[in-house]
Amino acid sequence: MLPEQYKSIRKRFKAFFTASSNLGKAAKAAGPIDEKTSHLIQLAAAAAIRSEGSVHSHTRRALELGAEPDEIYHAIILLTSTIGFPTVSAALSWADDIITGIKK
Repeated sequence: MLPEQYKSIRKRFKAFFTASSNLGKAAKAAGPIDEKTSHLIQLAAAAAIRSEGSVHSHTRRALELGAEPDEIYHAIILLTSTIGFPTVSAALSWADDIITGIKK
């Protein structure tokens, strides 16, 4: 389920949204990293900038591409020395929102 803000931006700013989407596709196609790994990388970046919505999104997409919960947790925990324990703790809780939601 897509967040309402995301759907609103997509509807209101169609050209901007298309350009942004195309940039993401081009970035993924520019190198050898597989899609699952790219979402784990983007998940780590989302955690680093404290973006709860992006952590939710990339957790969900990584799981859909076959990532195990332990891979998601590890991608976040690896950041501890870079972004600090409090930020890692928050990101783990956001990932849990999705992971535990799927298990229910």
